[in-house]
Amino acid sequence: MDFSWDKEQLDLKASVINFARKELSLDVIEKDKTGAFPREEWKKCADFGIQGFPFPEEYGGINADILTFILVMEGLGYACKDSGLIFGINAQLWSVQMPIFRFGTVDQKRQYLTKLCRGELIGAHGMTEPGSGSDAFSLSTTARLCGDHYILNGTKTLVTNGPVSDVFVVFATIDKRKRFMGVTGFIIEKDFPGFQVSKDIEKMGLRTSPMSELIFTDCKVPLANRLGKEGQGVAIFNDSMEWERSCILASYLGGMERQIETCIKYAKTRRQFNQPIGNFQSVANKIVDMKVRMETARLMLYKVAWLKKSKGHAGMEAAIAKLYMSESWVKSCLDAIQVHGGYGYTTEYELERDLRDSVGGTLYSGTSEIQKNIIARYLGL
Repeated sequence: MDFSWDKEQLDLKASVINFARKELSLDVIEKDKTGAFPREEWKKCADFGIQGFPFPEEYGGINADILTFILVMEGLGYACKDSGLIFGINAQLWSVQMPIFRFGTVDQKRQYLTKLCRGELIGAHGMTEPGSGSDAFSLSTTARLCGDHYILNGTKTLVTNGPVSDVFVVFATIDKRKRFMGVTGFIIEKDFPGFQVSKDIEKMGLRTSPMSELIFTDCKVPLANRLGKEGQGVAIFNDSMEWERSCILASYLGGMERQIETCIKYAKTRRQFNQPIGNFQSVANKIVDMKVRMETARLMLYKVAWLKKSKGHAGMEAAIAKLYMSESWVKSCLDAIQVHGGYGYTTEYELERDLRDSVGGTLYSGTSEIQKNIIARYLGL
């Protein structure tokens, strides 16, 4: 495994950092307070190419390999403090764009993927239901074939980007008796009859990434909008989740690096007992722990990206990386606050927002407990 970067890749990361500093970090404190969706910044990211990086040029993308894209997202996380924006983009990339790219028809790719890459559409993913979260395939939402269309009934909840999206990848069962073999994917447009998006669901962190329920009441979906074959939903969902677990936390590396730099600067300039607080072992050790977490997380993530590029799959490794990185980010945020003392607890220093945002990483794309179950399964347990 060779994780060295060539000049072109490093220049690309530098350009992402420069772009994010100039365009994406304005008024983040205020946007977090109000829960305002950063639509203008979303479009700027699309114009820069973020939403299109992993996809072919024929569908509005840039056709970058996964290792290069990981580096891009690392740079984005370093310079952009709006974790909600980054999370929302990642949610669209891996749970909407990727399944359409890998399982959709040519017409579906041309109609939806191209516009998603260009920022002309925003996408959301609907799997979780009020009665099924970690038990993802115990769906209550049903799909019944009626001639040249399906009729969907049911509710999805905790849908990232739901209130602002134009197109939705959702899963329903064509026959509950078939259990997971009946799960089928669909592409839903916001104007389909019988489809409704609920009001925003307020949450602890990632507040600039809006969340809602999706409600289907005899929703009429054209046969042409079925994603993949009937009963292929589990394969589509698992494939997109592996991509998501492999890539969605890449921005955390950049965030960790930014936090470490912030803490080192503070520890050198903040004085107590007539000396910089960095001279105290209890403070220095916290920053060392943050550094160790970042470097080990980086190796894990790069390995996952290398495996995806070279072998096409990395199920267990993606679960390991997702588990470790999400838990490490929470711990590092707590350490950063502790290094800053009372100031770290204030909104002005922006560390408390990092902590609130970090907790979501232990929940989405499968909780930490689910990641452990996946790893155990790969170990034959």
